[in-house]
Amino acid sequence: MPRPSKSSSVQSFSIREFFERFPTEEACLEHLMELRYGLRHPCDKCLHLSTFHRLADRPAYTCAHCGANVHPCAGTIFQDTRTPLRMWFYAIYLFVTTRHGVSGKELQRQLGVTYKTAYRIGMQIRKLMEDADLGGLLTGHVEVDEAYVGGRRSGGKRGRGAPGKTIVMGMIERGGRMAARVIPDVRKDTLRDAVLQNVEPGAVVSTDELISYGLLTGDGYAHGAVKHGAKEWSWYDWRTGETFHTNTVEGFWRLFKASIRSTHIHVSEKRMPAYLAEFCYRSNHRQFGNAMFDLLVSRV
Repeated sequence: MPRPSKSSSVQSFSIREFFERFPTEEACLEHLMELRYGLRHPCDKCLHLSTFHRLADRPAYTCAHCGANVHPCAGTIFQDTRTPLRMWFYAIYLFVTTRHGVSGKELQRQLGVTYKTAYRIGMQIRKLMEDADLGGLLTGHVEVDEAYVGGRRSGGKRGRGAPGKTIVMGMIERGGRMAARVIPDVRKDTLRDAVLQNVEPGAVVSTDELISYGLLTGDGYAHGAVKHGAKEWSWYDWRTGETFHTNTVEGFWRLFKASIRSTHIHVSEKRMPAYLAEFCYRSNHRQFGNAMFDLLVSRV
């Protein structure tokens, strides 16, 4: 009998379940109201613990005690939108259930809107993911690696130093959170500042043999470098009991690059941070399964 995968314990969120939960605009609005305020909560105007009822002529709820109105969409990415709330929810569903992301053209086809509207919706959701994924410093054993993202130029070199590519840097806790950012170069000061801003001093840090990482030990990190050029992919330090490798963060970059090539085709350096935030959000909340959707909607 085949063994269940590690992800089998994570509850999935099928498209059938999505449309059963949100069959109408009213169901979406009620869900948003419950997440942001609750159908029964202290009224900001009369201060009574009151029940709020849906108004028939507008997307709002009214206090049963004083009649004050609450607009669930106010102050969110849904405010003043002409796109139905159910379509917004479906777009968010697509973003949290895919591994490779959703392109603007795919949203255009799925939602039946213009490309301009689809692109705006996608970027708003990515910004929402970025805002919802704010966390503290990475701790424990952290893998650090930079990557070059972009199309291949005819006759140009590959890998480190390749022209026309965006340089990105990723840091991931072993068994924990991922953080990624765009960096201008791979000089020592640039990489050191990125690590200091994202990794807690005293953490164990695994990198490759790039000489720019050589200052980390002086900053209080337990640093170990893997010599990829010598075909070394991991090594064990018997003095500390730590195994140094960058396989986890490199796996993230493999998925990210494959997604850019196949789903998005091209992402500019200006927009790259938003796409990094999207992939980091899914990586950091994958254990939530279908709760990832509610978590994201609650942060609007």
